[in-house]
Amino acid sequence: MPRLLRVAGAQMAGTQRADTRAHTLDRLIALLEQAARAGAQLVVFPELAFTTFFPRWLLDSTQELDTYFERGMPNAQVQPLFDRARELGVGFNIGYAELTETGQRFNTALLVNPDGSLLGKYRKIHLPGSVEPREGARFQQLEKRYFEYGDLGFPTFRAPQFANGVLGMLICNDRRWPEAWRTLALRGVELVCIGYNSAAYDPNGGETEDQSLRTHHSQLAATANAYMNATWAVTIAKAGDEDGSGLIGGSCIVDPNGRIVAEAKTLADEIIIADCDLDACLQGKEKMFNFAAHRRPQWYTPITAQTGAEPPP
Repeated sequence: MPRLLRVAGAQMAGTQRADTRAHTLDRLIALLEQAARAGAQLVVFPELAFTTFFPRWLLDSTQELDTYFERGMPNAQVQPLFDRARELGVGFNIGYAELTETGQRFNTALLVNPDGSLLGKYRKIHLPGSVEPREGARFQQLEKRYFEYGDLGFPTFRAPQFANGVLGMLICNDRRWPEAWRTLALRGVELVCIGYNSAAYDPNGGETEDQSLRTHHSQLAATANAYMNATWAVTIAKAGDEDGSGLIGGSCIVDPNGRIVAEAKTLADEIIIADCDLDACLQGKEKMFNFAAHRRPQWYTPITAQTGAEPPP
């Protein structure tokens, strides 16, 4: 018998800086309900789903910065989403800005079971951008300024309420780093949930990247790594215009052969659906990417022993 899990990706159009939290929550709940009507058991939302992508701004006021962070999850402002999901019997994955009791700030994602219990937490490790703003840039990329590097590693979670699958999470830029995927795969991952807010222009300056190229790279990262790690991948965007800044779409669900089986057609709020047979991962895990049979980690030392490239003399 296949282990089928019906998964929905809940792509969102831009969330503006002036939007109220209540307005954004209404959109999230509407997407959740649409996914539930389509029979989804798990809904994947984007990175930083409750707010605009605030790292594009230089925020001098800690008071303003704090308005974008959640001091607990769930909390009173977001509780209606959790309540509605539990009523519908639908689990979800969602990204948010986390402010811990000790004052640490992380770019975080949660996996929530259909009964409302917490399945797992992940904190983004590959933070892009810079600490200091780039002079003269219209939009910044200041994740290194506003967040600490994730400290939970790349965990996977056995999910009895999701076809007894093994689930993992990445956030945005993490999807571009094969080390992250391979670590999840070495922990048996069968479905990777990924939310992102990716600029439709080169966020580090210059004119060498545009919306089309960045969308291609986003989908390439998902398809290639899903295949090389024999896992399903659900990569979901916040897309379109946000505060005058473009965000790519390209939300998609990818099978363990690296094929896109569902893909967003717009840059708006949109649901995509796929029935994911988790047993389809076995073809790759037991043959081409049978790690126990084929990996040679004694030759992989540079991956963990150094950061920058070291060309031969």
